[in-house]
Amino acid sequence: MRSFEVMGSEHLTSDHLRYKFKTLNYFYGMVKNYRIQVVGKVQGVWFRKYTQEAAVAYTLVGSVRNEKDGSVFVEAQGEEENLKSFIAWLYKGSPLSKVKEVTWEEGSLQHFTRFDISR
Repeated sequence: MRSFEVMGSEHLTSDHLRYKFKTLNYFYGMVKNYRIQVVGKVQGVWFRKYTQEAAVAYTLVGSVRNEKDGSVFVEAQGEEENLKSFIAWLYKGSPLSKVKEVTWEEGSLQHFTRFDISR
């Protein structure tokens, strides 16, 4: 783990710096929350698991769940550029899925700490 000296005496690890940058991004509005609906053949094709893996790869937090109407609901939070890339990935989805439509809207920031799969 790397350590950095700040203002002469304070030592910060790289984990501390990531936390401080994440906090600044949150404070200055660089972190967004998107509520996303994915329609098509997206249930029974490992879509939620692949979505979780993609979200983690894009350093997003949130959750994904199946809906009763056959769609999948995703709530994802992170830096806006990462969210845009994630949405582009959602159009592709898992290898066996057939995505017809992806819609999203900006939501309120939540207190997610990881990306979960819900039932």
